[in-house]
Amino acid sequence: MTTFNHWSETKYIKDIITNPLIEAGEYSYYSGYFINQNFEDGCVRYMWGDAVSRSMFNPIEQMGWHVDKLIIGNYVCIASGVIILMGGNNNHQASSISVYPFPETIADTYQPKGDTQIKSDAWLGMNAMLMPGITIGEGAIVAAGSVVTKDVAPYTIVGGNPAKEIKKRFSDKEIEQLLEIRWFDWQREKVEPVLPIISNGTVQELYDYYLKEVK
Repeated sequence: MTTFNHWSETKYIKDIITNPLIEAGEYSYYSGYFINQNFEDGCVRYMWGDAVSRSMFNPIEQMGWHVDKLIIGNYVCIASGVIILMGGNNNHQASSISVYPFPETIADTYQPKGDTQIKSDAWLGMNAMLMPGITIGEGAIVAAGSVVTKDVAPYTIVGGNPAKEIKKRFSDKEIEQLLEIRWFDWQREKVEPVLPIISNGTVQELYDYYLKEVK
């Protein structure tokens, strides 16, 4: 069980995951103090692949299921209370007469939703919920308490239930530049000199640096 001692404490996700179906990049963190829940069995829900579920059954080998993955990029911020719903409970079929997951037919009712992806530099606000199989784009922000039911474009702020676009963080040209720069994929020693620009500069400043020093 992951324990958080104060609201300011965060933990790098790659250091606390054990599930082989979860991938996490560099410097992405989880802040779980106010809920004090385990990342793999609290924040992430209904995901086969942890030690307990692996000891109980193997849906891949036993039932031929394609089990969805959770893929997290670099520098992702996940706040306390966030819920990432995964595909382990995708056995409730609205097209059937009953949505009940009968043990006798459960092997045939599972429908994968696809991998859930949280791209680099995204921020998931407190108590946000992600439905299975969606992609949160680079630099996107999900407002606190939102329920995200579809993909979020890069550098877009969404909020509400269901979450809808509030605004773009930057102009279309700047977003194109940021997706070309992809500073979050640079080696850390290349990021550190431009931290003042990343934290308090303009996209054009960073783009000029990228053209001169990185590209």
